[in-house]
Amino acid sequence: MSLRASSTRRRSRMDILRPTLIRIGGRVYRKNVIQEQAYQHEEEDDFCAGPGDCADEPCDAFVVEETEKGFQCRMEVPSLLYKYIIGKKGETKKKLETETRTSISIPKLGVEGEIVITGQHRSGVISARTRIDVLLDSFRKKQPFTHFLSLALNQPTIQEKFLQFKEEVLEKCSKDHGVSSSLFQNPAKLHLTLGTLVLLNEQEIQKACDLLQQCKEDFVDQIAGGKPLTVEVVGVEYMNDDPAMTDILYAKVRMKDGSDRLQVIADQLVERFVASGLMLKEWDRVKLHATVMNTLFRKDPSAEERNNTMTGKSSFKERESFNGRNILKKNSR
Repeated sequence: MSLRASSTRRRSRMDILRPTLIRIGGRVYRKNVIQEQAYQHEEEDDFCAGPGDCADEPCDAFVVEETEKGFQCRMEVPSLLYKYIIGKKGETKKKLETETRTSISIPKLGVEGEIVITGQHRSGVISARTRIDVLLDSFRKKQPFTHFLSLALNQPTIQEKFLQFKEEVLEKCSKDHGVSSSLFQNPAKLHLTLGTLVLLNEQEIQKACDLLQQCKEDFVDQIAGGKPLTVEVVGVEYMNDDPAMTDILYAKVRMKDGSDRLQVIADQLVERFVASGLMLKEWDRVKLHATVMNTLFRKDPSAEERNNTMTGKSSFKERESFNGRNILKKNSR
């Protein structure tokens, strides 16, 4: 069980020819791309709040302290997101301060620290804090993921079976279009990806690490019985809807004893990380899979660590599909 860092700051957009696939009731549906208007300076857009945002409502999500001059609220925000609060020439910050009758103190760009909201009225401080939270949540969702949560599958026996699979594919299917040794995962990096995260400073990374350790103590050890879980690979599947144009081939993994303990652990881990705000919920259940072949590996063996293979967010231009029909036929279960 680990938290891995992504090696890039950019995630390419999904091409319209490679739509996201959604599995519902055993069927696979394409999710067509919706074109959105692009803005040249997203970080410079003003944030407009609707009427009634300054209502004096009780708020348990954060602490508002009473001071000699009124009220204040402190919030930890990664320095990379300061620009979204400041806006073009400081316009967003000024608008927030004017409409909520507060003062917002932001550390210098690049300096990690607390943003402090002060005002004479508690309702104004709450409104400013709420608006900033909504604003940052919107822009955080647009950031490329930096880390992913995974379960390692790099035990010697699994690596040996994987290498046997690779050897058989290259021996029997090497003449199929696009099949080559460059498509295969590094055996030392075999893993089950549970979800992706956007961690923008050391504090958020530490928060994720602490949460992972807490999950281990709260339920992982108990469900696993304090012992390693024994899994088995039960065939391979592909992620697009045409096996002759395969981009990603993954191994299906399940518990050897037939129990659902691995699924329970994976689902509860994602549930905890989603509840903490560190991860966005993408699926009702985690799909237990291990990528064994990926067309992104042709140019960069570490490409999977920089692309969300579950949501198909890699560029069509980066891929050269392969014919996976024979591989699937020989390894289906």
